[in-house]
Amino acid sequence: MKDFKLTALKYAESTIDESSVFVDGNKGRVWPISMFLFLFEIGDRKILVDTGCNELGGFFLSRFIKPLELLLDYGVSAEDITDLIITHSHYDHIALVGEFKNATVYIQKNEYERAKKCFLDTQRIVTFEDFVNVTDRIKVVCIGGHTVGSSVVEFVYEEKRFVIAGDECYVKECILWNRPTGSSENIEKSRKFLNEYKKEEYEIFYSHDMDILPSRNGFQRIL
Repeated sequence: MKDFKLTALKYAESTIDESSVFVDGNKGRVWPISMFLFLFEIGDRKILVDTGCNELGGFFLSRFIKPLELLLDYGVSAEDITDLIITHSHYDHIALVGEFKNATVYIQKNEYERAKKCFLDTQRIVTFEDFVNVTDRIKVVCIGGHTVGSSVVEFVYEEKRFVIAGDECYVKECILWNRPTGSSENIEKSRKFLNEYKKEEYEIFYSHDMDILPSRNGFQRIL
């Protein structure tokens, strides 16, 4: 598909407690994570998944670059973003939503209610209950495991099925070891997520993957 591009943009590294990564993780043992945004470029549309943040209380961010500066380094400004998908309302995924003044924002309705003070009155907001189609190939689906309205991004590329997991699982080991995230408001829905997306028909991109751009920030085309 000549008019389709997906780029991963890494703006920081950090660590979280293993008990947050896995439901049975060891409390006090740290797990390294990266901080990613994902940018679809489809024709004249630029569709960003999550916003990142400029700081994150309680976490030390290493190899840090402000997300909007990283986008500019890539060649895209906040004003260029036509569509913004928010996977959930935790600070590192939604903090900069007000910077994207020209974007149509897609967010699950419960997540919007939790964080609507972050939005501008002039922004176009599309809320949904179970799912919403952003394009004919990109769909945002509510899982509701990590938070009440936590969502993932399903899409099709060259007839293959992909998903951007948000925080429904932090790292690939959640899928490989069949261990749902410990940072979950509804563990049964987190288990249901694993059972569905561990199927071979899906390839998963993780918002906190350490395998893409290890030991540096920047951007990398992944499709």
